[in-house]
Amino acid sequence: MPTPSRQTTLPGMEVDPGSESLEIDTSAKSNDLTGWSICAIDAHSLIFQVFHAIPEMTSPHGEPVSAVFGFVRDILQLLETRKPDAIICAFDLPGPTYRHKLYSDYKADRGEMPADLIPQIPKITAVLDALGIPVVSSPGYEADDVLATLSRQCHEMGANCLIVTGDKDCRQLITERVSLFNIRKGQVYDAQSLQADWGILPNQVVDFQALVGDKVDNVPGVPLIGPKIAQELLSKYETLENVLDHASEVAGVKRQQNLINHRADALMSQQLARLETQVPVVFDWHAARHRKVNYEQLNELFRLYGFRTMGERVAALDRSGSAPPQTQPNPSTATYHLVDSEEKLTALVTELSQQPLISVDTETTDINPRLAQVVGYALAFEPEEGYYVPVRAPVGQPALDPQRVADLLRPILENPEIAKIGQNLKYDYVVLRQVGIRLTGIAFDTMIASFLLDSGERSHGLDGLALRLLGHETTKIDSLIGKGKNAKRMDQVSVEAVAPYAAEDAEIPLRLMPIMAEGLAEKQLEELNNTVEVPLVAILGDMEFEGISLDTKRLAELSAEYRTRLDKLTVEIEEMAGHPLNIASPKQLAELLFRELGLPVIKKTKTGASTDASVLEELASLHPLPAKIVEHRQYAKLLNTYIDALPAMVHPETGRVHASFNQVVATTGRLSSSNPNLQNIPIRTAEGREIRSAFQAGPAGWKLLAADYSQIELRVLAHFSEDETLCTAFANNEDIHTLVASQVENVSLGEVTSDMRRRAKAVNFGIIYGQSPFGLAKGLGISQDEAAQFIETYFARYPGVLQFMMQTLSKCREQGYVSTLLGRRRSVQGVRPVPAGLREEKTGSLRQLNLAERTAVNTVIQGSAADLIKLAMIGVERALCESSLSAKMLLQIHDELLFEVSPDEVNELARLVVSEMSGVLPLRVPLQVDVKFGDNWAECESWEEG
Repeated sequence: MPTPSRQTTLPGMEVDPGSESLEIDTSAKSNDLTGWSICAIDAHSLIFQVFHAIPEMTSPHGEPVSAVFGFVRDILQLLETRKPDAIICAFDLPGPTYRHKLYSDYKADRGEMPADLIPQIPKITAVLDALGIPVVSSPGYEADDVLATLSRQCHEMGANCLIVTGDKDCRQLITERVSLFNIRKGQVYDAQSLQADWGILPNQVVDFQALVGDKVDNVPGVPLIGPKIAQELLSKYETLENVLDHASEVAGVKRQQNLINHRADALMSQQLARLETQVPVVFDWHAARHRKVNYEQLNELFRLYGFRTMGERVAALDRSGSAPPQTQPNPSTATYHLVDSEEKLTALVTELSQQPLISVDTETTDINPRLAQVVGYALAFEPEEGYYVPVRAPVGQPALDPQRVADLLRPILENPEIAKIGQNLKYDYVVLRQVGIRLTGIAFDTMIASFLLDSGERSHGLDGLALRLLGHETTKIDSLIGKGKNAKRMDQVSVEAVAPYAAEDAEIPLRLMPIMAEGLAEKQLEELNNTVEVPLVAILGDMEFEGISLDTKRLAELSAEYRTRLDKLTVEIEEMAGHPLNIASPKQLAELLFRELGLPVIKKTKTGASTDASVLEELASLHPLPAKIVEHRQYAKLLNTYIDALPAMVHPETGRVHASFNQVVATTGRLSSSNPNLQNIPIRTAEGREIRSAFQAGPAGWKLLAADYSQIELRVLAHFSEDETLCTAFANNEDIHTLVASQVENVSLGEVTSDMRRRAKAVNFGIIYGQSPFGLAKGLGISQDEAAQFIETYFARYPGVLQFMMQTLSKCREQGYVSTLLGRRRSVQGVRPVPAGLREEKTGSLRQLNLAERTAVNTVIQGSAADLIKLAMIGVERALCESSLSAKMLLQIHDELLFEVSPDEVNELARLVVSEMSGVLPLRVPLQVDVKFGDNWAECESWEEG
């Protein structure tokens, strides 16, 4: 075996020739760990588990962090629940181990580490370093060998060692003091568990594996010897050597021959399976026990990765006795005034009327602005001075007449010459419309500015902004109203307590604005802020205030129909299963699919074999039952999310649903909707159309008109790529999917089949999202080679697209961000050097884009499409205001705008909308707008200029 040096390196990290491992203190004191509880973690095993189990997550800078999040979450869970005296992480190192010298095919079929996982390894080790958790590894050995050595040390020195791993090889390490821990299941695995599982003792695990082999690691074993036979043989002969020596006595001629002929394979497999317990790792147990957390470093890492709550969890776990450093906020010198008389209010209004700019905030009874009642108005026009006007308060507390206050403030709030700023002004805009005030002169929103400056930031709340930019600790709302079921409404809190809290909410934006305005100017985002995002506040506020009418009778009909369909599907599924089944239970489904039906396990989660949608769709080609389960889930989801949920969201006074539209959620700049999320209603399915049929115009006899950009993202791609073929196709109004199919399949346009067009469409949109041959193959049900060839041919036919991607990635790597048509920025880190043609040097094949690279390309395309629809909304709303039309814009869903319109105004509205949307910004290709209208959202028919 090799003699390793003390140098340690980790995959994805630079080699530091001077780095050293931790040294074992062999003094008498160090040799006594009696009573200690040690957690030894198989780091790579845990990292791979969480990487495959957690959906893609990105940091504020667009880097993949899902594995970092999952791994750190598990580490904190171990510290919280197991409370070990010491915790250690064992890592594999790149390069061959001594096992590869024994057997060159050892782990030969293991694929390379996923591209999106590689950059996460150094992030994980950086967090471990900040947590004071030692990382142990040794060249020439695997992490399992390190764990074997550490667990032996623990056993010999009297400590109890819990090995956190999912690797069955570690079962050989079990003793009365050493056990395994499955963190996904929260289960300890000991000698009793092993006996129940494999029917053997810990000292027989290596021989068991030598007989059975391991396909994953290419450990050969002995043919025809499975777990059951291996258990029987070891039960009778105790050791591998005895089994081999008595091979002629084993039942079955073929089995006898295999044991004799494969004796060398079995003995070699025994060597491969046996973990080395004498790895010369160096480690200081007492230093590990008294680990020191570097809170400054840790909090900075969590900020970079976008982990908002983990710092608090670590602080609660502090074992060193030293309190974590607290942010030292600047002491507030602000003065906040309670305006509790009409005389004071009149004086304030007089002063406000003379100001060029004021900050506005409302205190209310509800977070839903359409249901909220005003509790008070907060106003400010000078930094460090604010005013609060209460209009609702507990009995006996000062409060002015709500109507009188609204009447006095209306001339100020509706005066466009007085600029208005605030935090999340759209909320206040809708609240003010409730009391008959239409806020005008909106000039700056600190929440929106924060989003523009760093769209990847997890939160754009006022508390965080004040702390980050001003060093000011704001009063938290929980300190006023409490939490959970016992939380009060704001009008139940004393005016004395509400006044400084509310006035601060109005005053802080005044202090933030110059700082944030400077940042917008530095990043050339002023125009985007001033001409797009800020004007949208009032437009979205009006849309939220208006809402959309809902046919609850239609939804009741659909509810009955869907329940009938679900009942029928339940019967069909249970007939296929052969017994009753709780279809909503993943545990019962897994038992049915993988044990009873013997279908292959596609992927695992913390609770066992996964039965998620992607798994069921893959299994559907092997058995009809999974497809039925997918169908059942789809109906159940639509029923629970929309059909039964929407009627409860209807406003009791308006009879309409008032969705919220958010400008600061999607990092690409797209608008999102919530309460309800209308963007998730399926667009092209029959079920989606059924749900949309319940959305209708409010006034009797009126119509809904839908205007949708046609293939907007592909047109943006054509604009940026300047690809001649793409641009010509759009200029000639050709069907782009048919054209691509024709060119890629090398057939005439007339010979393109529906299946060819379907594949071309998948490639067209897949290019935007950086889809790999694997993803395309899975989506189309074709081989990876065929998918790869399809993509290769596409780029050969459309070289401008590949050139655009290369330029985008190169520029992103150079400057650290990408930009949209209107200059919207998104920080993206983790883009690799861009080779010529985006081809790998070794293979010459097209590079598989990692998450950061896919994010960069997609942000430019999707973010620019978001820019266009926002500009269109502003143009359409302006044109509507200038016209005599009574039509109103109600919804924005993806690339579609929805209006309600009088039937005699349909043609005029359609012409207005087409004109504004198609001419919103000159591109290298024309923007096409498809217009439909009808009695409800589902029954809209195409409109044509007549």
